[in-house]
Amino acid sequence: MRLVDIAEADAHEETRRIMQICNACRYCEGFCAVFPAMERRRTFTEGDTAYLANLCHNCGACYHACQYAPPHEFGVNVPQTLSERRVETYADYAWPPVMSQAFQKNGFLTTLIVSLVLGLCVAGMLILISPHLFWGIHLGEGAFYTLVPHTVMAGIPLIISAFVLVSFVMGWRGYWHHTGAKWGGMASLLDAMSASASLRNLGGNNAGTNEGCPGPDDRPANARKYYHHLTFYGFMLCFASTSTGTIYHYLLGREAPYGYFSLPVLLGTVGGVILCIGTAGLWYEKQRMDERVKSLKTLGMDYAFIGILFAVSFTGLLLLGVRETSFMGLTLAIHLGFVYGFFLILPFSKFVHGIYRFAALLADANERKQS
Repeated sequence: MRLVDIAEADAHEETRRIMQICNACRYCEGFCAVFPAMERRRTFTEGDTAYLANLCHNCGACYHACQYAPPHEFGVNVPQTLSERRVETYADYAWPPVMSQAFQKNGFLTTLIVSLVLGLCVAGMLILISPHLFWGIHLGEGAFYTLVPHTVMAGIPLIISAFVLVSFVMGWRGYWHHTGAKWGGMASLLDAMSASASLRNLGGNNAGTNEGCPGPDDRPANARKYYHHLTFYGFMLCFASTSTGTIYHYLLGREAPYGYFSLPVLLGTVGGVILCIGTAGLWYEKQRMDERVKSLKTLGMDYAFIGILFAVSFTGLLLLGVRETSFMGLTLAIHLGFVYGFFLILPFSKFVHGIYRFAALLADANERKQS
């Protein structure tokens, strides 16, 4: 029987208990960045457990190596416990705090509702204003703006983005102050960027094994890492597509939709395909993840973020395919709904894990330099 049931203890207390056991054992000290960071501490404040939780990549390797894992009476389950502590930090540092509660309770349903409502609002507005334009066929540059003026199409995400940026800054500020993180200069920044871009700590890379994350059959594989890379770099290509389109519009005086072989469309198409593959792969890996290291408290938020990323990329590709047909208006409305929904939920979704994890990697790089 476990000494402490995780259901009976809050995630901070359970993290603190487990880290004290791990600090005495130290068998896993070479597995990832969490354990060396743990060893630099003797006691664990709430800020410390928040820092360690966001440094963890939930690969599960330490669970399979642990001699104190269930059914041992110590009941040490580092990946699951740090996952539950990590999702607590999303709420702890969210700004404004009240807006995080709905996503904590049912992230998947809330995200779906927000996106569909926004899509229906856009579609309803377009149909009421001009049904013949909504179901019409529009060709050439500027066709999108026949349905939705550019000031409206770009203005809505601009307003949402301003709110999101403030939320991110306030969340980062709260996390950075609470965890006691210190700025380590350009060397620490470059190290954190390298760790983020390569997913250095996902799958035991610090131990030099490069074996990847253990699956349900305990055999390690790098599938999660590859799908994470596809998702991240697919997203960055889509962002590059949007940025290039902005340059086309404001500097070159050209209006969307652009030609099929133009740079914005090529970047967006490649990025969209990669993003679809990456998010679908992450959904699959989440399904087959070892139940022993999976946290039920985080699944709603995880699936919500993966799902809306897939929806944004898939509807964008669909819009590319039907933009010269009478379905362009409907598809554009649905796509904009998912895009607006995606931006609106960013500060209260799994997206923030990238921000806090980067902050943790930055603090870890500075600690290693100082030790």
